Amino acid sequence: MPDVKWTMKAREFVNCNCAYGCPCQFNALPTEGFCQAVVGMEIEKGQHGDTRLDGLRFAGVFRWPGAIHHGRGEAAVVIDERATQAQRDALLRILSGQDTEPGATIFQVFSTTLEKVHDPIFAAIDFNVDIDARTARLSVPGIAEGHGEPIKNPVTGAEHRARIDLPHGFEYTLAEAGRGWTKATGPIKFEVADTHSHFAEIHLSQSGVVH
Repeated sequence: MPDVKWTMKAREFVNCNCAYGCPCQFNALPTEGFCQAVVGMEIEKGQHGDTRLDGLRFAGVFRWPGAIHHGRGEAAVVIDERATQAQRDALLRILSGQDTEPGATIFQVFSTTLEKVHDPIFAAIDFNVDIDARTARLSVPGIAEGHGEPIKNPVTGAEHRARIDLPHGFEYTLAEAGRGWTKATGPIKFEVADTHSHFAEIHLSQSGVVH
C-alpha cells in the first residue's frame, strides 16, 4: 500500500481526436491510429495526506503516436495557479502516478506510457462543466482552448444522449458522451474538431475508483 493516502472527488471534461464514443473506452484501437487529448478537471473535495485540495483545477494535454498502451507518449500538465506549494506538490504526485497502487487509476496507468513529460505549468484555468447538460469550457491561455457540447441527431438536430458505463474502470464508472473542439497551442500543439468528448464525475483514491 502507498505510504500516503489520498482521495479526490472531481468533475471532468475530456476531448480527444477519436470518433464519438472513443474506441479506447472499449479496449479497441484509436480511430485514427494515434491519440491526442485534452483533459480538464475541477476538484470538489480532495486531500493528499493532510493537504486539502478542495476547489482546485488542473488540466492536461496528451499525445501518443499510436495506441496509448503502446507508449511513447508526451504530456503537459497545468496546475491551478491558486494552489499553494504543498497543494502543487500533492497534485503533481497524484497526477504522476505516485502514492498510488499500480494500475489503480488513470493517472498511474497513463504515467507508465509517457516518455516525455514537460515541466509543470502553473496558470489560471478557466473551467466549467455541466455533466447532465453535456457542456463544458476549458481555457488555459497560451496552452489550450476547448469546449464540449451534446451530440446532435443528424436528421432532426435534437440532442442525442449516450453514456459509457465502466463498472471496473480506472477513471470513472459512468460518463456522458458528447463532442468537442479543442486547440492546443502550448508545448504540445494540435487541433481537434467535432470529435469525442466525455463528461464525468470522478471519485478516485490511491486504490482506484471509489464505489
